[in-house]
Amino acid sequence: MTIDWLHFTPASALAGGALIGLAAALLILLEGRIAGISGIIGGLLHSPSRGDSAWRLAFALGLVAAPLLYRVLAALPESRIDAGWGTLVVAGALVGFGSRLGSGCTSGHGVCGLSRLSPRSLVATLVFMSAGFATVFVCRHLFV
Repeated sequence: MTIDWLHFTPASALAGGALIGLAAALLILLEGRIAGISGIIGGLLHSPSRGDSAWRLAFALGLVAAPLLYRVLAALPESRIDAGWGTLVVAGALVGFGSRLGSGCTSGHGVCGLSRLSPRSLVATLVFMSAGFATVFVCRHLFV
């Protein structure tokens, strides 16, 4: 394994992580809610109450607005997706199914749940990280 030092960006990764942590901390301190994306979006889609939808919508809009704002300030990094639309749709459906099955997504369990020392989130994070490692191994080494 080699590291592409030209594209290694620890400063932006640290800044992004700090912003995610700050957003998660503010949401739990100000609203008493966990910043799990699947739960926030799911709450918008399943007949939210009037007072409950405002913060959910603001959070979702922030997810869309952040890269747009970044684009104004700097050039977006080039992205390349080596998969067709069918693969992306199936992958998205599997992620959605997994987040429902696991009662939360990677952001809810991995960021917020672990910081609250939730045993359920620890198990969920170990399971999805292990599944990710296994998937990468199989795709890169067995299906060559």
